[in-house]
Amino acid sequence: MVPGCPFIHIIRKNEDVYSQILRKLFNESHGIFVGLQRIEEELTGKSRKTQLVRVSKNYRSVIRACLEEMHHLAIAGKDPASDRQFSIQVSSLSAMELIWNLCEILFIEVAPAGPLLLHLLDWVQLHVCEVDSLSADVLGSENPSKHERFWNLVTVLVLQGRLDEARQMLSKEADTSPTSAGMCRILGDLMRTMPVLSPGNTQTLTELELKWQHWHEECERPLQDGTFASSPHLESLCKIMLGDEAALLEQKGLLSNWYHFLVTRLLYSHPTVKPTDLHFYAQSSLDLFLGGESSPEPLDNILMAAFEFDIHQVIKECSIALSNWWFVAHLTDLLDHCKLLQSHNLYFGSNMREFLLLEYASGLFAHHSLWQLGVDYFDSCPELGRVSLELHVERIPLSTEQKALKVLRVCEQRQMTEQVRSICKILAMKAVRNNRLGSALSWSIRAKDAAFATLVSDRFLRDYCERGCFSDLDLIDNLGPAMVLSDRLTFLGKYREFHRLYGEKRFVDAASLLLSLMTSQIAPRSFWMTLLTDALPLLEQKQVIFSAEQTYELMRCLEDLTSGRPVRGEPDAQQLQDDDVETTKVEMLRLALARNLARSIIKEGSLEGS
Repeated sequence: MVPGCPFIHIIRKNEDVYSQILRKLFNESHGIFVGLQRIEEELTGKSRKTQLVRVSKNYRSVIRACLEEMHHLAIAGKDPASDRQFSIQVSSLSAMELIWNLCEILFIEVAPAGPLLLHLLDWVQLHVCEVDSLSADVLGSENPSKHERFWNLVTVLVLQGRLDEARQMLSKEADTSPTSAGMCRILGDLMRTMPVLSPGNTQTLTELELKWQHWHEECERPLQDGTFASSPHLESLCKIMLGDEAALLEQKGLLSNWYHFLVTRLLYSHPTVKPTDLHFYAQSSLDLFLGGESSPEPLDNILMAAFEFDIHQVIKECSIALSNWWFVAHLTDLLDHCKLLQSHNLYFGSNMREFLLLEYASGLFAHHSLWQLGVDYFDSCPELGRVSLELHVERIPLSTEQKALKVLRVCEQRQMTEQVRSICKILAMKAVRNNRLGSALSWSIRAKDAAFATLVSDRFLRDYCERGCFSDLDLIDNLGPAMVLSDRLTFLGKYREFHRLYGEKRFVDAASLLLSLMTSQIAPRSFWMTLLTDALPLLEQKQVIFSAEQTYELMRCLEDLTSGRPVRGEPDAQQLQDDDVETTKVEMLRLALARNLARSIIKEGSLEGS
């Protein structure tokens, strides 16, 4: 009577494999993963780096496609619970793309000083995308320069280093406000002349630093002269372009996060930053941006570990923070192909790449169809992959024969003999329970299970005794070499051959085969009476088919059967005598055998006399 919980909570591991959108992520990325394993041997020199970067971009495009689809569903959804779930997954996919993109820049592209900042700017522009909706909102108004968020837009464009677009916006302000036109032109010229290392530029970092230093002095002059004193917005923009930390921190709301602050700070203060110095600026930017008001989120810790070039910490933090193993498994595999994880072995028998791939593949095997993807991930793990695959294959529920055939094909392709036998035995048992004897016999032969083949063969013979005909004749007629799997199966095949010979009126051959089945002890004694009964029509034929010697053998077999030498589980002599039907059969057989013996002796005697 103690009150309990009125709900049953169903707890499932690897819940993400049941998400329709994430299943697309798993399916699409599987092809990229398999392709990467295949081209590994071909990757050399510069082409290797190019190929690996291309693979990384392919992974990111798959994440982006799923992210956009999930975002549309989150917007269009009507069920609050589903909307909340979609929003969580959108946040997770966004974080995954953000982290992957940064790892691509730092670990795969390995961008040097100069190009590094260009990549980081692209990274920020791609992932801090509120500016596009803000731009559409402002430019869509009748008078953009009078829009309440006009200066917000110009500031964000400057913060993201999109100075050409910022100049265009300033020209709109100059057109509508003659008093500020001169100031807009001066600031626009400073934006236009800012030295930037473009991808095709051949200038050295030293040349860039000299030009940048000169430009920096040019930016300071109007501030010292008080040129922008009458326009706080333009003055603020000029301070941002000088890399003034106080001016940057005033725009916290527009920067939205510390890594945006970091890249803007580098752009206007340290444009030739070296990869090895990144973590100093990253840590100080995080501290300045948070200002002690809040502690770093898990995403902040992951990005910081990346800026510190601590790959293992990135993977560890992602494993803790993300809801599934997809991200860490594929990223680690890619980094391993970049030769960045060679020195890191785990103490429990596998390297990090293999451990994470095994975990991810195990999760896929929890799903009714995604397990097929998991097979390839296990295949790519040289140490523990095969053992893990063998264990997981045995746990796949064989709900349909079609699914069982897929599992069987996987096992046969990998010479997993024990698993093949196990699956075939399970299917044979199911077929027997459903009284599908042909299917059961086929599976037991495929499993090479002699005991079960004997059991099914006995069921066939019992059915024949009850119904007077065989089922699944095609299978029995085409047993071929499989017939030797067990004595009972051999007997079944040979007994069916006897019926075929009899049907073709090849009585002499049929008689010889029937006798050999009895004298070779291959036929079960419980079936001897049926075989002797089958001999009756041959004994009564007009022509003599059984020779005297063969007839004596048949008589001996009949006497053995009725002389009181019972076999365990078979009817004894007393039972046969008490049964009127059996007694009649025995009497008919004795009479037919005596007649045939007389006819055969006369025939053989006359042949000798002639």
